[in-house]
Amino acid sequence: MVALPSGLWRTGLALGFPLGYTDQGLRDLVGPTMWGPIYLIGLSVLAEAAAMLTLGLVQSWGEVVPRRLPFIGGKTIPPRAVIMPAWLGVGILTVLWTPFLFWWAMPHDDMTGLGHTLVGFLYLPLVAWAPLLAAVTLSYQRRHRR
Repeated sequence: MVALPSGLWRTGLALGFPLGYTDQGLRDLVGPTMWGPIYLIGLSVLAEAAAMLTLGLVQSWGEVVPRRLPFIGGKTIPPRAVIMPAWLGVGILTVLWTPFLFWWAMPHDDMTGLGHTLVGFLYLPLVAWAPLLAAVTLSYQRRHRR
């Protein structure tokens, strides 16, 4: 999973581990209240959930609602209801993560040198998320042509 390395890193930050940040940098990032850690963990959970939705493009629950769900279980999912959000996701992920290709060119005074390098490698898989999602979306779209 491309979102897992950065999610684990953010969770570690939320738990108070500096993980590449200077002491002051970590305090600035997390903040004095519990909202900083809650935000970091929430962002990690949201990214993992979005990544898991990709599996619907290659597994049966992306075509038929699982029977265990009341009222809608067993119904066929219209391909358009899967394809359109998936392509929207490709666009959003492209905008969000492509700038991380330039991570090493951006200064980060609140991080140690080693931390800056490590974080760059932890976030680099996210750059691949959009093209990988595009590939499975295109495959799903071709399988469900009329």
